[in-house]
Amino acid sequence: MRFTVRRRATFVLVAGLLSVGIAVGAQVVRTADATVRGLTERDFPRVKKLAENVYAYEELGNPITTNLAFTTNSLIIVTRDGVVVVDGQGSEAQTKRLVDEIAKITPQPIKYMIIGADHVDHIGGNAAFPGGVTFIAHPTSKAVIERMASAAAGRGGAPARRPIPIPQETVADKRTLTLGGTDIQIMFLGRAHTGGDLEVYLPRENIMWMSEVFFNRLYPSVGGGFTAFPTEWIETIKKAEAMKAGLYVPNHGFVDNPQVLNEEIVNFRRALENRQLPARARERRVRGQAAARGRRVARSRLSIGQSGRVPVLVSRRQQHARRGPKGLRRRGRPGTIVTESAHASRVRD
Repeated sequence: MRFTVRRRATFVLVAGLLSVGIAVGAQVVRTADATVRGLTERDFPRVKKLAENVYAYEELGNPITTNLAFTTNSLIIVTRDGVVVVDGQGSEAQTKRLVDEIAKITPQPIKYMIIGADHVDHIGGNAAFPGGVTFIAHPTSKAVIERMASAAAGRGGAPARRPIPIPQETVADKRTLTLGGTDIQIMFLGRAHTGGDLEVYLPRENIMWMSEVFFNRLYPSVGGGFTAFPTEWIETIKKAEAMKAGLYVPNHGFVDNPQVLNEEIVNFRRALENRQLPARARERRVRGQAAARGRRVARSRLSIGQSGRVPVLVSRRQQHARRGPKGLRRRGRPGTIVTESAHASRVRD
């Protein structure tokens, strides 16, 4: 997921809008803001046991003093013949911390790393995984990573980081990976936040890792490069819901208890539906407003930018300004959470 940085005050406002109150007893404060939950940077990374030999790993992706103080999560599956990791972290230092935490859980080596999302905050540190790890991705995500490698090689000079490993294996539909007596179902339920979103289902534990198909208490974003497929995203979530998993685990936002997460994935889908259903009517209205001001706007494309609660279209001049050399769209660093309504926040990625 990619973002644009704004002031922390915006994030605090969103946290207030999203939270359901102060936690009482075991009640969960429903927010993605670590500070509202009373957490500090010293509390991360956090490892949560979901079932026997199944763990969620929460890492704070950005400084807690920014408005990006939400988690990027990974899934750890331990078997008697090795470990499977699903989704990594954004830097080699963060991924090294993940590998070190796994070593505290088990002496078993990491055998497989499944790429559920091909954005840099989940694959940027993959070079830090030990040698011999097999990387698995959807064919679309493999192509994305190959393009990244080609672009990095074409720039010349000393690279900012080691090359991201190219996946050796792909899953276009569904595959059951059996390791140490544990069945791990890798599946592609449809396009969502990226073009190659993979989910992982553990049938014995009835746990489904949703990758970037589900953010807990973060508003669905279409991607700074417009990589998402919002209408298909809704259908992908519905397919996951039809599987009746006991726990749906998000890639961003806190890994809360099953009752909360199973409610929040429904809320997340509804946020997508609320965003999509009136989109064309909003577009017509905004295009009319832009035309009245004599502005030229891009043909039939809504920006994820907002002016108050009114979505704005990207003008041709703005589109040109966002493009770097040779017409390639510049990809910003992870960034902003802003309010879209009185009920939800939106992450611009």
